Amino acid sequence: MQKSTLGKTGRDIGVVGQGCWQFGGDWGAVGDDAAMAVLHTAADEGVTFFDTADVYGDGHSEQLVGRFLKERADDGIMVATKLGRRANPHVPEQFTRENLRAWNDRSRTLLGLDTIDLVQLHCPPTPVYSDDRVFDVLDEMVDEGRIRHYGVSVETVDEAMTALRRPGVASIQIILNVFRRKPLEEVLPAAVEAGVGIIARVPLASGLLTGRFTESTTFAPEDHRTYNRHGESFDQGETFSGVPYDVGVAAAREFASIVPDGVTPAQFALRWIIDQPGVSVVIPGASRPEQAKANAAAGSLPPLTQEQLAACERLYDEYIREHVHGRW
Repeated sequence: MQKSTLGKTGRDIGVVGQGCWQFGGDWGAVGDDAAMAVLHTAADEGVTFFDTADVYGDGHSEQLVGRFLKERADDGIMVATKLGRRANPHVPEQFTRENLRAWNDRSRTLLGLDTIDLVQLHCPPTPVYSDDRVFDVLDEMVDEGRIRHYGVSVETVDEAMTALRRPGVASIQIILNVFRRKPLEEVLPAAVEAGVGIIARVPLASGLLTGRFTESTTFAPEDHRTYNRHGESFDQGETFSGVPYDVGVAAAREFASIVPDGVTPAQFALRWIIDQPGVSVVIPGASRPEQAKANAAAGSLPPLTQEQLAACERLYDEYIREHVHGRW
C-alpha cells in the first residue's frame, strides 16, 4: 500500500486507514466477532492507522480496538481517538481541564494504553477552536505523556482554518469526498503549508458512493442514515455528507458510470481522495472483512487520470454543489 506521513506526528502510515464508527452501533448491528475480523483483515492488508472515538458505542469501539492492539502489538499500529462529544450539554463551557483529562483517562483505560498516539477534539462547538485554555490543556497532556500528539475533527472549512493557526495541531480530520469538495479550495493547501496532516472522513458519503443504494433502500432504525438525515441528532453533514438522499442516489448512479473496469465505485471514490494533494489518510469504515480488504486495495490503485478527475468535478457541479458547498 502507498504510504504517507501524518503531518506533525511524523508517523508513516498507509494511505487507507480504518474508521471504527461502525463498531458503535450507529450503522446497524455489527457483532464483536465481525468487528475483530474487520480490524485484523485491515491490518493484514497493510492498514496501519485506526480511528475511533470515546462515544462510539459509549466506548465499546475503543474497547474492541484496545483488544485488537494487544493481539497486534508488534505491527506498528497507530491509533487515533477523539474526545469532547461526551460533554453534556455539548457546549463550550464543558471543555474544562477537568473534563478533558477525565475523558482522556477513560480512553486510555478502554484502549489499554498509557500514551495514545493521537487524540482529536471531536467536532466541538465552534468557539472551542478559539479557546486558548483548551489547547493549553492538550499541550499539558502531551508534556505529561498522556498523548503523543493532538489534532481536531471539524465540521466546517472555517473551523479547520481556525485550528490551523494552532502550532500544536498535528492533524485535521474533515469530511472530504467526491460529494464534499470545498476543503480542496483552502484547507488542503493551508495544511500542506503548515505541515499538518489531513484525515479524510465520511469518504463514501455514508455509503452513497458505493453505488449500492436505490431510492427505495432502507436502513435499520438505529442507523444514523435513518435517524439523522436532517441533523436531528448531530451535524447533518455527517449523514450522506449533507446531500439530500434522492439527489445523492442519482449522483452516485452517474458516478458509477465513470468508474473503470476492474475497480469498484467505492475504490474509485477512495482513490480520488488519496490523489488530492495534502491528504495523509482516508478512513473508510467497514462492517465485514471483505469490505476492509476491498477498501485497502484502493491504496495500491494507480492515480485517477485528468479526464476522470474532470468528470468527478462536473458531477459535483451538476448535482451536489448547490446543496453543500455553502454550508460547510
